[in-house]
Amino acid sequence: MLKQQLNFKLSQKLSPQQIQLMKLIQLPTQAFEQRLKQEIEENPALEDGREEAKDEFEDNFSNENDSEDDNYDEALEDFNVDDYLSDDEIPSYRLNANNYSADDEDKQVPYASGTSFTQHLKSQLNTFRFNETEQEIAEFLVGSVDESGYIRRSIQDIVDDLAFTQNVYTDEETVEKVLLRVQKLDPAGVGARSLQECLLIQLKRKESTEAVSLAYDLLEQSFDHFSKKHYSKLLSRHDISEDQLRDAIEVIEHLNPKPGGAFSGNTRMVEHVIPDFTIKIVDGDLELSLNGRNAPEMHVSRDYSNMLKGYKESKKKTKEQKDAVMFIKQKLDAAKWFIEAIKQRQQTLMVTMSSIMNYQKEYFLTGDERNLRPMILKDIADEIEMDVSTVSRVANSKYVDTPYGTKLIKEFFSESMKNDQGEDVSTREIKKILEMSIEEEDKKKPLTDEKLAKVLKDKGYPIARRTVAKYREQLDIPVARLRKEI
Repeated sequence: MLKQQLNFKLSQKLSPQQIQLMKLIQLPTQAFEQRLKQEIEENPALEDGREEAKDEFEDNFSNENDSEDDNYDEALEDFNVDDYLSDDEIPSYRLNANNYSADDEDKQVPYASGTSFTQHLKSQLNTFRFNETEQEIAEFLVGSVDESGYIRRSIQDIVDDLAFTQNVYTDEETVEKVLLRVQKLDPAGVGARSLQECLLIQLKRKESTEAVSLAYDLLEQSFDHFSKKHYSKLLSRHDISEDQLRDAIEVIEHLNPKPGGAFSGNTRMVEHVIPDFTIKIVDGDLELSLNGRNAPEMHVSRDYSNMLKGYKESKKKTKEQKDAVMFIKQKLDAAKWFIEAIKQRQQTLMVTMSSIMNYQKEYFLTGDERNLRPMILKDIADEIEMDVSTVSRVANSKYVDTPYGTKLIKEFFSESMKNDQGEDVSTREIKKILEMSIEEEDKKKPLTDEKLAKVLKDKGYPIARRTVAKYREQLDIPVARLRKEI
């Protein structure tokens, strides 16, 4: 039996232009510059305002299409050339910010090339006398060292891999002997299979003193107690005084838990943060500016405008001209939209950041995180009458240079809680007070989460112990036992 139904469905879809605008808004300064460069390379109708117009694009037109003129007449019927021509020969779409200059240099931070960490270790193998098999094992072990300087695999796995991948048949005892020699390479501690072994290797190379010897004994015999800071058990087990333990701890604290990280050749390239905004205090008031690199000077190509003029003025429209004008129309539409999208991106960024700055004015004037007001994405979205997702794109990917350092904008957002007077306070404010309370505690008797909850309650912030634990973990602060000092 057939049943016929009529359903109404209301759906909202974003146009390709709106989707691309959202992507542009999300891009931070450096990525935006790359996107701009890509668009200029792909669309010859779009030019950087600081460059001279070029004549190379005319070769882009093809006359291989043998379709009849009538096909073009229909396509060009609604195409008004005057819509694409301005009174100006070169329409100027200047998007200037008050801190932008055409003479600004785009300075890049150079990175020095050098020897890799593995090559650095392999070069040191030449200082040892190995037979052929031992040399292959040593090179394989060096190749197994990770970026922190450790070998994370078992000796049996290495024996198996040597057989399967290198055709080197050996045993665990031989690999162990070669590993002991590899562990003599620099930096000290490299080739260790655990943190305990790494620290012990480093202590072996130190000049023998009472503190160094005790440090070695502590790590070798009582590593678990030491890592958990069970100082009372260490004092009784090793029959030492607090001063002796304190001296040994100081020696251990100067060891390197990640010897590979100390090697410059192992340093990863880090993308330098380029602030998208700058906030300054001028005469007691806040001044916001957008990084000039977000406000490029773009215009439509002079050559494309001239070609349209030629098409308009010619009495007989040839097939080649119609081919060209269709191509030009497509590229000009894309160029004009992209220029408009840049305008909208700039306006969206400024409106959003201006609203955030005014909302958190007291913080930006003082730099005190306790002055941060509770603020969620919806607060700003409602104020600027934009979608929450738009504010999120700005907050999650943009940085602002403030008098107190460069900050990720999303750091200014936080939920609210009630204090003992019923006022809304920022969770950032509570975290800051929690952090200060931990800094001021007696490190010989650090405060437990329960005691911290009581301290906060006494200061007017009644929060539960589990909430204190959550905030402490978010601040990367260890539990009281691990904060204990002798």
